[in-house]
Amino acid sequence: MASDPRIRASDADRDRTAALLREHHAAGRLTAEEFNERLDKAYAAKTLGDLDQLLSDLPGIDLYKLPDHSVKRRGPTSFGLPWLLAPRDSGGISPAWRAAWGSWTTVSLLAFLAWLLSGHPGRLWFLWVAGVYGIVLCGRWVSGGSPHRDRSRDRDRRRDRRRHD
Repeated sequence: MASDPRIRASDADRDRTAALLREHHAAGRLTAEEFNERLDKAYAAKTLGDLDQLLSDLPGIDLYKLPDHSVKRRGPTSFGLPWLLAPRDSGGISPAWRAAWGSWTTVSLLAFLAWLLSGHPGRLWFLWVAGVYGIVLCGRWVSGGSPHRDRSRDRDRRRDRRRHD
């Protein structure tokens, strides 16, 4: 870690060591007892030398080159929708847009069926549901936006920029 093992360890140093220990435990290099013992020692360590001792018999790994980092994501959502994690197809409609239009179709169909079963054929209220939702979705599609919030994509770009700096 450092050239002088007598330097006091920071909370960030302890957290980094704990993350490395978790990865070694996940890879099967440490048993549960060894992991828990080393984790306790990592958070109680006072110097960088203490932290180095905890990792001395383990191979060095780079946390940025773990398999999880190689997965290309288009941006997280608050709902964790799996089609947003898939790479975008070069042609056709994206899976996210297919899902958005599919939800519009479902909502519109349910509103239409409710209208049909209500017995008021003169009032076409289901068109307000389908129309407003469809206009908003169509406007987003025509403007080149995505069906999910763009703030998550901006946050990912900022995080990637910080990681590469």
